[in-house]
Amino acid sequence: MMKKLISIFIAVFVVASLVSCASIVSKSNYPVVVNSSPDGATITVMDKKGAQIYKGKTPTTLTLASSAGYFSGAEYYITYELEGYETRQVTLQKELDGWYIGNILFGGLIGILIVDPATGAMWKLPPNLTTSLEPKVTALNMDGQSVKVALFQDVPAHLRAELTPLN
Repeated sequence: MMKKLISIFIAVFVVASLVSCASIVSKSNYPVVVNSSPDGATITVMDKKGAQIYKGKTPTTLTLASSAGYFSGAEYYITYELEGYETRQVTLQKELDGWYIGNILFGGLIGILIVDPATGAMWKLPPNLTTSLEPKVTALNMDGQSVKVALFQDVPAHLRAELTPLN
């Protein structure tokens, strides 16, 4: 009876060590909602090797891989461009998936060293990325005076009455 119980325990241990937590519970591709403030910015998404992944307008939802290879998480560079606003580049980085740590209790070494790093399930991407764009401001020096040029909608309402129209 004791030998049978030990055999069952060993069989359960072997099967449990072949399973990996993050690969079962998580995924390797994530939908990421990309927004800008204001909307309508043209975005160009590049991976860390410099390959263009996507070009389009905000808001949009992209499905991106969280892995860039064995034990290597993905990293994406997103460039925002909108007329009248400063061009901005933001880095979208992976995070370690909490389920990967679950391998310590449930998945064993095979999950930690082989399955989750190979499938990319050890990494996750944030669900949302929102970036605020700054209006372009041009400063000119005219006879010792500083002039700032900005879009009308970017001027606070209480200052609009003080504006002088240019012909």
